[in-house]
Amino acid sequence: MKKHFNIKLLALCVVAVAASCKDEFLQEKRDFTGVNEQVYEDPNLAQAYVDYIYGMFLPKDGNGQSLYWELAVDGNKFSQNTEELAGQNEFNQPWAQISFVQNHALQYFGTRMAGGINNNTWTRLKQINLFLDEIDEHGLTPDVTAPLKGQLYFWRAWQYFDLVRLYGGVPIVLTPQNPIVENTEENSVPRSPTSVCIDQICADLDTAMSMLPGRWDGTGWGRITSGAAAALKGKVLLTWASPQFNRNDDAARWERAYVANSEAKDLLEANGFGLYKKGNLANGEAWGNMWFEEIDNPEAVMVYGFNNITADNIKKNNFWERNIRPRELNGEGSVSPTKQMVEAFPMRDGKMPGQSSYPYDVQKFYKNRDPRFYKTFVYNGATWPYRENPNYIQWSYRWYNGADFDETPDANTETLGPNASGIYLCKASDPNASNTQASGRFEESGTDVMKIRFAEVILNLAESAIGTGRLAEGIDGIRAIRERAGVENLDGNYGMTATGRDELFAAILNERRVEFAYEGHRYWDLRRWMLFDGNSPTSARLGLQDQALNGTRRTGYFFVVKNDDGTRYRGNDDPMRSGQDGSIVIDREPTDFPPGIENQEEYLDYLYDNYFEIVEKDDLDPINTTPAWTYQWFDEYYFFGLHQNILNTSPYLEQTQGWNGLNGMGTFDPLQ
Repeated sequence: MKKHFNIKLLALCVVAVAASCKDEFLQEKRDFTGVNEQVYEDPNLAQAYVDYIYGMFLPKDGNGQSLYWELAVDGNKFSQNTEELAGQNEFNQPWAQISFVQNHALQYFGTRMAGGINNNTWTRLKQINLFLDEIDEHGLTPDVTAPLKGQLYFWRAWQYFDLVRLYGGVPIVLTPQNPIVENTEENSVPRSPTSVCIDQICADLDTAMSMLPGRWDGTGWGRITSGAAAALKGKVLLTWASPQFNRNDDAARWERAYVANSEAKDLLEANGFGLYKKGNLANGEAWGNMWFEEIDNPEAVMVYGFNNITADNIKKNNFWERNIRPRELNGEGSVSPTKQMVEAFPMRDGKMPGQSSYPYDVQKFYKNRDPRFYKTFVYNGATWPYRENPNYIQWSYRWYNGADFDETPDANTETLGPNASGIYLCKASDPNASNTQASGRFEESGTDVMKIRFAEVILNLAESAIGTGRLAEGIDGIRAIRERAGVENLDGNYGMTATGRDELFAAILNERRVEFAYEGHRYWDLRRWMLFDGNSPTSARLGLQDQALNGTRRTGYFFVVKNDDGTRYRGNDDPMRSGQDGSIVIDREPTDFPPGIENQEEYLDYLYDNYFEIVEKDDLDPINTTPAWTYQWFDEYYFFGLHQNILNTSPYLEQTQGWNGLNGMGTFDPLQ
């Protein structure tokens, strides 16, 4: 059971003040005109208020998408707008008539403050501003208030950054608004220029850095540190320097990002942070194990905390394990990686197929890949341990029963149902996870999620260095990431061949695609580099047209069983499982191997060579549509417009350029 700080509403309120904590400030008595002074007079209540703010930003108990979870959208919508996950949503589907107001608009912007206290954008900011306004006015000493304020300056910056990278400039509100004041002009704050918002975010983060410790003690695991604030500032300024905002490649923005990311790296290293390297680097063991160490994990710059407690009042379980595990083991099998992501990973020597010293065979696509490949994906026949069976092998092959051979194979070995793509995701999957606890479904997982890893700080700095022309420093950053991942260094450069500025930008983006796969980064990288469409200037400039999603479909795998003579198997029984009444083609896990084969790994190669046919599975994205469905990107999505509901209640807000407003097209320029 975890006993350290693990942001959970009410759980952190000490017993003596729990009732007061809940009744007087968490609900605030729905008193929007007064201040509950007790909160600011008692250090325990003040701390509980800050913890309450954490809870407004963090994933809740039972979140099954925690690794790529976003506050701005439901479920996995942003990941569905990348090559990581397939599926249609309102931001990638074709539209019969283009009118960028209603269904196209992202409603995360929120609505005008009202008389409720629901967890939304402007309520979060109001709660933060109220605390910052009052905490120094009621007798608590600066040694108590400073770190509390520092955490909330961070969260205010976090909220504004989330808005700015989606909409551009937004209203800057730094004092608590009162929604029932008679003078509504006080609350009618217009959108500020994006540059002003960026400066305010950085100012908040500078303040946070000055007030926060470089490390908390063991009970403070999961709290924001000065290093986390510095890392976020570096990320903000890297985004500001990227083509989404920096269309003219302004060198001053790259320099500003470089300085901020250098400071973040130095500050974190001075406080004991760094790449997690415990275990064997050569086979990716250290990289795979970094998710399962807490308190002293140097990789964890910012953490979303979970626990494995089952008591309802303090339970905050991470359902990631449940969602990625197969249904055969009582998991959900609801995360389905795509063939496009599988193919994005390089070979063991860091080079892509065709350039690598290792031969690439599409029939055995899993051979000699980057060590991170095996810590990210589970393919048909791969081992996927859990507590009750450390030698469990995941089988996901199919065969034909009644369907014609030119149709989809209609029988599969996963009797409780396969996932959608034929490939499973095992990133951050705990080999000691159990499916025999109370739920029997891998639900009692306390694995924390590293929202900002030290690896991101390194790659943010490397990208900023490349932007400023410090190319050698950028290369060193990529080298450090690949070394820790266990990539072979056969050429002295971990397989990297890029030398020029744009080539290295592309190398950074490819490295991020692998290193941070399914961690919620890819959508933002595609967005800030404007890579959704192969015709974009940056796609051509970086040579990444083949990664553009516009007009494509995401696909998966069928692993189809063949007979001894190479023809496709047809029958009622599983052709690779012994112990059935019918005959089998070949046993998938025999007691004795054929001559010349020493172990299950070699036997799996034998099966792929002789008994599996790999077929692309093209039903992950919508099928049977007219015209045929393909991913549709609109450049207007680089800066979302405000929804009609927002404009109706707040007509003083300018609509974003390219989007329809109340009186014609929008006028707000998000690049200013």
